[in-house]
Amino acid sequence: MWSGPGGGREVALIAYPLILGHLSFTLQTFVDRLFLTWYSAEAVAGAVTGLFAVWAIVALFTGTGEYLTTFVAQYLGAGRPHRIGAALWQGIYFSIGAGTLIALLSPLAGPAFDLAGHNPALRRYEVEYARVLMLGALPVVLMATLSTFFAGRGETRVILHVNVLVTLVNMVLDWLLIFGKAGFPELGVTGAALGTVLSQVAGAGVFLALMLQRRHRAAYATLAAWRPEPWLVARLVRFGLPTGLQYALEVAAFALFMVIVGRIGTLELAASGIAFNLNMIVFFPTVGLAVAVSSLVGRYLGAEQPQLAERAVRSALGMSLVYMGLCGVLYVFGAPLLLAPYAAGADPASFPTIAAIATVLLRFVALYSIFDMLNLVHAAGLRGAGDTVYPMLLTFVLAWFAMLLPAWIGCLVLGNGVYLAWSAASLYVVLLGLLMRRRFRAGRWKTLRVIESALIVP
Repeated sequence: MWSGPGGGREVALIAYPLILGHLSFTLQTFVDRLFLTWYSAEAVAGAVTGLFAVWAIVALFTGTGEYLTTFVAQYLGAGRPHRIGAALWQGIYFSIGAGTLIALLSPLAGPAFDLAGHNPALRRYEVEYARVLMLGALPVVLMATLSTFFAGRGETRVILHVNVLVTLVNMVLDWLLIFGKAGFPELGVTGAALGTVLSQVAGAGVFLALMLQRRHRAAYATLAAWRPEPWLVARLVRFGLPTGLQYALEVAAFALFMVIVGRIGTLELAASGIAFNLNMIVFFPTVGLAVAVSSLVGRYLGAEQPQLAERAVRSALGMSLVYMGLCGVLYVFGAPLLLAPYAAGADPASFPTIAAIATVLLRFVALYSIFDMLNLVHAAGLRGAGDTVYPMLLTFVLAWFAMLLPAWIGCLVLGNGVYLAWSAASLYVVLLGLLMRRRFRAGRWKTLRVIESALIVP
């Protein structure tokens, strides 16, 4: 299970830089929320809701752009590296269009948050954070898209190095812009959003420069293949858009979930934001594992070796379940330690209540995290093959009928509290994990391919 193609060793060698890279992103998010918690409870609550709402839009396009990982992997596995550059350039054009569209939608942030019915102070922070992220969406989408050149080929240490750079830039900018240090203006949540956008500009610039190195231009046509190929964009949209929609629907569902929690109370919303943040710290590294799974599945399917693709998924699942089981123990028994950094600079009058709620919410996180791994790894395997419509539809149906409607009725109609809402969220994750595993084990994905036949001349 450990050695050989598709074994744990191969998965780990490709995944560990991605895991560390995503860990750097979670550190970036953790510091962002930590600073805002020190700034005010309303600020961190508004930023969490604003991020979920904007990411529901941005994830549609980053998810589509990131699907180029499968194209790159399958082209490489099929022995056609010269097509990789062409695929990347279509992703760049797609990213430019996506970023422009999101920026044009930024004036709608205010009216959208008016519908949430939150208190005026919270609403102001939500709108401030959302508008900046929407105006700066282009580098966010572009960085995600360009990273696929390295993820799809298994050159994942480059992604780690760039993500560490982005995290450092973001942390420094957060400190300067949230609190107004070293002569910079005190911008609060606006400063946090600006730090995120500017760090993504740096990351996208580094990825582009590396992609255009001479050795990559020669091996993968990363400059010569710049011409638009509408039919290739169409294939990217055909296979990648359902993945983007899946991400967007899931983020939108949790954005609406946070709106429901915000209607229960600001302290409940702040506690939920902290619980989700602590969940992200251990969850996002496993997203790196999922990217590695998609890359290996795509590469082995491109080489017509589906049995090795299936082995890679089994290897990744075993590692992820052990990891998340240990993290679950930490959530249950280590809550005071996990919450201590938030308490350090928070309001001593309100934070004890927030901490008490968050301690209970972390037990929900410990429960559903195991099933989250079933979903993450099996969905990654399906995406690596090109089976993207089923995960999207499953996410939509379960998000509404297992999470949002029960939470809405139970909390806002019947008057129950935040724990009922989190019970509904846990049910959603459990069902998603079980049904995604069932789809993968059916095996239809083994016959799918996203790249065109070698007999077709582009």
